[in-house]
Amino acid sequence: MILNYIWIGFILIAFVVACIQCILFGNTNIFMEVMQAAFGSAKTGFEISLGLTGMLSLWLGILKIGENGGAINKLSRMVAPFFSKIFPDIPAGHPAMGSIFMNLSANMLGLDNAATPLGLKAMKELQEINPDKEKASNPMIMFLVLNTAGLMLVPISILTFRQQLGAANPADVFLPILIATFCAALTGLITVSIIQKINLFQRTVMLTLGGMISLIGGLIYLLSQLPKEDIAKYSNFAAYLILFSIIVIFIGMAMRSKINVYDSFIDGAKEGFQVAIKIVPYLIGILVAIAMFRTSGAMDYLIQGVKYLVSLTGLNTDFVEALPTALMKPLSGSGARGMMVDAMKIHGADSFVGRLSCIIQGSADTTFFIIAVYFGSVNIKNTRYALACGLLADFAGIVAAILLGYLFFH
Repeated sequence: MILNYIWIGFILIAFVVACIQCILFGNTNIFMEVMQAAFGSAKTGFEISLGLTGMLSLWLGILKIGENGGAINKLSRMVAPFFSKIFPDIPAGHPAMGSIFMNLSANMLGLDNAATPLGLKAMKELQEINPDKEKASNPMIMFLVLNTAGLMLVPISILTFRQQLGAANPADVFLPILIATFCAALTGLITVSIIQKINLFQRTVMLTLGGMISLIGGLIYLLSQLPKEDIAKYSNFAAYLILFSIIVIFIGMAMRSKINVYDSFIDGAKEGFQVAIKIVPYLIGILVAIAMFRTSGAMDYLIQGVKYLVSLTGLNTDFVEALPTALMKPLSGSGARGMMVDAMKIHGADSFVGRLSCIIQGSADTTFFIIAVYFGSVNIKNTRYALACGLLADFAGIVAAILLGYLFFH
């Protein structure tokens, strides 16, 4: 399993770099700092798991209402024409189709807290039809890569941070983020489809992708007509209105089917608690390794190395100051968010580096976190090529973000 070697690599590299810091630069506190970071991340991982327990219980309870009331089944039939083409191994009418759609929709609306429980529900349903319970199936990999690509139509949190940090126009990064995240998602879809020999040149697939491009274009046009200062406000309003409406629709359909709504919610909430317990060790494991790698100084050396190599080519190196966000993004969502905020505080929210950090933050998702949590929740040991495809999608999104940053703001 590639994650095994990466986890070992993070820790061994952190040790080597810490030794260099101690021997060559006399930093005798470095080992204490690395271990304190490891202990702190273990605590953080457990606290995140506790927070996820509540969210999982809530959203899996809501999904159970939708499942018992028939809403998930209807949703599955609605998305089946497209999903059956890119998920050919999922049986027709299987509830996993509805859960996958709900998860991807929550991601597109920028609702991270809602997306994770929905994704874990989808993984559990995909595991039910997985012939090898320790090996990632083709549908699992396609779903996970689309998830790590992080297609996001409404970057609520990024716009909010920019507003709080004094950006003159918090929404000026909206269009570049939208384009960059679409590049990441398209790269992930194409890459996995090639490996799984899925023909994307089918009428249904092409029409759906064309519809998505039209939707994104229409959204861009609609938002361009709004006052710039209102874009974040209306995006936030629309996202949470849609989310609340889904809950009400699920409850309404369950009532119509004469289902005991409260009992259904409790049954789903119990499942959420059980799933949350399973992911604790996986989450702590990946967060500890990342913290040791970062605190040892390995991340800083990596950034300086990239800057030196870029300077040798004669290319502009202004983007390098935003690379901490890019390098942290696949590893830790909160870490990348912290890097983005630091960049805006140091360079200014309206600086090139500040804006580019925001575009990078919205261009992809936390691949290592998603792999550890999602696969860990169903005890998958062999992730096959999921990590490589997920990182390739991340890379495409980050490269697109850098190019768009120069195009729009440099």
